[in-house]
Amino acid sequence: MSVPILKQGDVLIASIQSALSDQELVQLRDDFAERVGRFRTKGVIIDVMALDVLDSFATRTLRGIAEVVKLRGATTVVVGIQPEVAFAMVQLGLALDGVATALDLEEGLAYLRGAANRGRRHVD
Repeated sequence: MSVPILKQGDVLIASIQSALSDQELVQLRDDFAERVGRFRTKGVIIDVMALDVLDSFATRTLRGIAEVVKLRGATTVVVGIQPEVAFAMVQLGLALDGVATALDLEEGLAYLRGAANRGRRHVD
């Protein structure tokens, strides 16, 4: 099952609706890397609200997506981490170091708008 990636302006959005295999996670990373360049994307949002677990490979892959996207010139925000998932991640020592997170899609979009504005101020 591949994850659809939607384009909204200069933002790409993927909503993960069920647990993905390691191969599907790697495919998602590769899809983002390619599409960020093709669409000249400034932001990526990965919605994990439907997930009830994020294992170590999924967590590493999300960090990897954020790093690849950053190297391609865009910012990543992971949205929708459920409280029980956050508790489990902390207990297992899993972290999304360096990756922005937000409660939901609306906050994720607001974060990306803020990041774009901060970037413009530095260029002026």
